[in-house]
Amino acid sequence: MSILSDVKAEGMDAVDRWALELDGIAPTRAIPDAEGLPQEALLQLADRVRRWHEAQRPQVVQLEVEPGVSLERHWLPLDTVGVYVPRNLISTLVMCVVPAQAAGVRRIVVCTPPEGAGMIAAAAELLGIEEIWAIGGAQAIGFLAYVERVHKIVGPGNAWVNDAKLEVSRDVPIDLPGGPSEVVVLGDGDPRLVELELAAQREHGHEAVCRQVDTLAEAEAIAPEHLVLLGDAETLAGDVRNAGTVFVGPHSPVAAGDYATGGNHVLPTGGWARSVGGLGIETFMKPITVQRLTADGLALIRPTVEALAAAEGMPAHAAAVQR
Repeated sequence: MSILSDVKAEGMDAVDRWALELDGIAPTRAIPDAEGLPQEALLQLADRVRRWHEAQRPQVVQLEVEPGVSLERHWLPLDTVGVYVPRNLISTLVMCVVPAQAAGVRRIVVCTPPEGAGMIAAAAELLGIEEIWAIGGAQAIGFLAYVERVHKIVGPGNAWVNDAKLEVSRDVPIDLPGGPSEVVVLGDGDPRLVELELAAQREHGHEAVCRQVDTLAEAEAIAPEHLVLLGDAETLAGDVRNAGTVFVGPHSPVAAGDYATGGNHVLPTGGWARSVGGLGIETFMKPITVQRLTADGLALIRPTVEALAAAEGMPAHAAAVQR
């Protein structure tokens, strides 16, 4: 993608040039404009997202695997995170920013398309975020990766944004590739509820997946972003393995998760739910393993090192445990 190669080579000059060509406006810090911003609802959502993600904090694990040989695994927040927010999606801003704050990320940089950037900036200000740039598209991803040099990029976007995230992922980790939104309804519940779910999903555009299926096997084959269980929902819920998030029963609409429950709505699409989950607090953290050996512990494991080093042809490894 020439946009990204240009930004990687030329930095902010290339971001300026592409933003002017594609958006007709030079990149700038977004000026908050709270008109139309439902502040109370935003803060209610943020509170629920914060409490849910703080409850996910991974624990420190310590184990003495042998006498004198101790291991510890603990988690640290990432230093800087870049967040891409599609036009006007203040709920997505919350889903990306608040878990990062809960994790302890020191610096969060937000990019959003110029149109509607004022409302995103006003929402970010309510959340305590100051760095909001009115830059959209692939040039925003290049800006985060090669100008701001954040340590991870998160947030959904259109096909151009998704392709850009995948390309820069060789240099900067990303959360997920984001494809068209998906809702699959499983079960023979109230037809009115089925249509309510599918109608809401159609608001995501013509590429959105809107399906009703009869069996769990059909749903599992799709591995959808959102799976709605009607009919014998509680029985089915325990058997689901492949879905980004599951809504159980007639009173659990997908829209509740999008806007109000506190569960994260940045989720795997395109079948990725077979192997990965959505954003959580650990998305914004990294584990570090600490290893401690005493003299007796080293003596105890020395024969293991020497035997494996000999088998692999690594004599300096064997020599290194002679202390």
